[in-house]
Amino acid sequence: MAYPRDIVHCYGQLASTMAQMVVLAQAKNWGALPAVEAQCAAIVDRLRAIEPTVALGPADAAEAQRLIVCIQADQAIVNGLVKPQLERLMENMSVLQQRKSLDKAYGQAH
Repeated sequence: MAYPRDIVHCYGQLASTMAQMVVLAQAKNWGALPAVEAQCAAIVDRLRAIEPTVALGPADAAEAQRLIVCIQADQAIVNGLVKPQLERLMENMSVLQQRKSLDKAYGQAH
């Protein structure tokens, strides 16, 4: 059985983990992001499992809402940092695919 504080605790964990993702993204530590994102996903799964079964009182609801605002702000920062990196990666992959097609068409092997 879950308690209201369990939900608030999960949101606190999620906020802390998202803040960690911001630090990693700002440091351009792209390799570490997937593991931390997996932690976020596990916390979200836990929230999905317990949240519908528990009603929050006013104080817990206010704290959860405050944490959600922080989570959303950090998520926007991470998205803003990661999106350009993903776009560059997609461009590089496109160039490599074009080279591969040209090499294949003109019989050059690597």
